[in-house]
Amino acid sequence: MTRPSKPAETIDPTVRSSLWQSGWVNTLGRSLALVVVFLFFALLVEEGKFCSARNLENIVRQSAVYATAALGMTMVIIAAGIDLSIGSIIALTVVVVAWVLNLHGTVVPAEGPAQDVYLIHQWPVMLPLLAVVAGVGIGALSSLCNCATIVGLRLVPFIVTLGTMGIFRGLAKGIADERDIYPPEGTWISRIMDPTLAPWIGWLTGKSDAAPEGLGWCILPLGVWILAVAAVFAALVLRYTRLGRHMFAIGSNEETARLCGVPVGRTKITVYALAGLFAGLAGLMQFSFIDGIGQPTTAVSYELYVIAAVVIGGGSLMGGEGSILGSVIGALIITILNMGGQQMQWPKWVQEIVIGGIIIAAVTLDRLRHRRLR
Repeated sequence: MTRPSKPAETIDPTVRSSLWQSGWVNTLGRSLALVVVFLFFALLVEEGKFCSARNLENIVRQSAVYATAALGMTMVIIAAGIDLSIGSIIALTVVVVAWVLNLHGTVVPAEGPAQDVYLIHQWPVMLPLLAVVAGVGIGALSSLCNCATIVGLRLVPFIVTLGTMGIFRGLAKGIADERDIYPPEGTWISRIMDPTLAPWIGWLTGKSDAAPEGLGWCILPLGVWILAVAAVFAALVLRYTRLGRHMFAIGSNEETARLCGVPVGRTKITVYALAGLFAGLAGLMQFSFIDGIGQPTTAVSYELYVIAAVVIGGGSLMGGEGSILGSVIGALIITILNMGGQQMQWPKWVQEIVIGGIIIAAVTLDRLRHRRLR
């Protein structure tokens, strides 16, 4: 007589679902993807140049611009929105900062030719602060214009921001008179993304007798520390505040959130204002990254990189999902792909194909995960 076989032990579908949705599991998966991408280029780039201290710092510097803008984009995507004008807002911020630093007047002396007097020479402390306020302020104001149009006219965010992408870029070119703006002298704003790690390594290893000066005490560029503080702030907002809960509620189901008493319009305005604020900070970093020049054609296609960073980091274009840490990891992956492709001498079109393919793959995985959870 044979014993009845024991029923196979099965895992509770609820447990499997919760494990699959676990934030730590998703973050671990994206961290492993970051390691794999880095090792790929570390092994293939000649002479180990990809692992040099200077190259690693350049990766961190460039990714800081994408990641800072991605903080706000994460909030927008969680709330089921999108912002295609983020690159143009960064360019507008860069131009406004340079324009303020370049403010000058003409003085006609009693004898001799007229002379240009730059305000930066008279107010070397106040004018850079005014430039920061103007740059970050124009970023927040631009994003508020996006939201006012979206909420007030009940238009689709994709269409509105597609239009303002051209408007803000054109405004930047108009302010700059379609030329680069060169402030008369450098300020601390143009140094916040200067390399600092290489001088420290040279001093610590005895290759340089002089200790790092200026902002060298930061060890890493000041812009990276600004990103760290901004990322902690954004993560705390999403996790521990009512505003964060409202973002996820709106992204999951806007009508249900409205019926539950969530102030949908007010929440969206706050979300886009924060996105513009982070875009303004990214604009300050970009201004420093391009050597303190007001270049209206800068940050072209940055909206692609920023959105890709959020999607790769676990953000769902359907809304209701996303994380700050994941977006920062996504920004690092995008930067490594860009810089690794350049060092391996990939043509630009190949880099664009790779990044586009990764976006499609990330969205596909997100859709497959949602189907599995059903």
